[in-house]
Amino acid sequence: MRRKLLQALTAGLVLATATGCTWEDFPRLGMPTPTTEEAPRILSLWQGSWAAALAVGVLVWGLILWSAFFHRRSRTKVEVPPQTRYNMPIEALYTVVPLIVVSVFFYFTARDESELLKLEKKPDVTVNVVGFQWSWCFNYVENVEGSTGDAKTSKELDPIPDRYKEAFPADAGGVYDCGIPGTRNPQTNNPGPTLWLPEGKRVRFVLTSRDVIHSFWVVPFLMKQDVIPGHTNAFEVTPNREGTFLGKCAELCGVDHSRMLFNVKVVSPERYEQHLKDLAKKGQTGYVPAGIEQSGPEKNRESNIL
Repeated sequence: MRRKLLQALTAGLVLATATGCTWEDFPRLGMPTPTTEEAPRILSLWQGSWAAALAVGVLVWGLILWSAFFHRRSRTKVEVPPQTRYNMPIEALYTVVPLIVVSVFFYFTARDESELLKLEKKPDVTVNVVGFQWSWCFNYVENVEGSTGDAKTSKELDPIPDRYKEAFPADAGGVYDCGIPGTRNPQTNNPGPTLWLPEGKRVRFVLTSRDVIHSFWVVPFLMKQDVIPGHTNAFEVTPNREGTFLGKCAELCGVDHSRMLFNVKVVSPERYEQHLKDLAKKGQTGYVPAGIEQSGPEKNRESNIL
């Protein structure tokens, strides 16, 4: 038994130390380094959940080991120990404690979710993210030199509810960029199209789908949201670190789901504006169709909100 215990401890030590993580990575508990102003809130909720789960686990493991050790047959020499039909204090404990734990989890989750899904009246940048089998399109709802039109009346953006269009800039002709599974980022050679964002600006993502349910996930943003046909979702982030980051679809959407990859390039506001002008020079002006028509429940939800 001692030899097996030593082997198990050795295997556990090797498993814990032979990973690619450094000590600086350990406090994040598997999460990537946050790259938006909102991401630390998500990371804090993740860390708190792990701390609570570990505390509950230690308590349960301790009770199990205590019972197994101090009430073992070889120690008491009792063939059949006294039988207890019920114990009211213990039964109350294992009923009340889980309720308290779940209530605390619910409070912090609801609090953080409300803050993360809060939308400003006028975000700095608005991007309509269009998911389709098997890639992504990005409609930059901006007033770009060389592009004429109005996002608020564009037929391509009809599926987007009016409550989101109210925040669109006036006379925003816009530009777009679309990808296919074979598209690659020219700098990193990572697969998928590249979404450009300005550092330090509050960005609103308006999520629409052309076919099935997808999920828009930028990994180091620590935030993702479903892209649902006939139902528009939206959230906002403020990127605070320049670089190129990976994104992917986090919803099993069909046979080529694994190829629905994209990149997010966070640059200075000046480089971002220049990129939009470059898209306009390429002729990628206006917008690509955002998706299918709003469903009945989505229209009802919009009228109730308004």
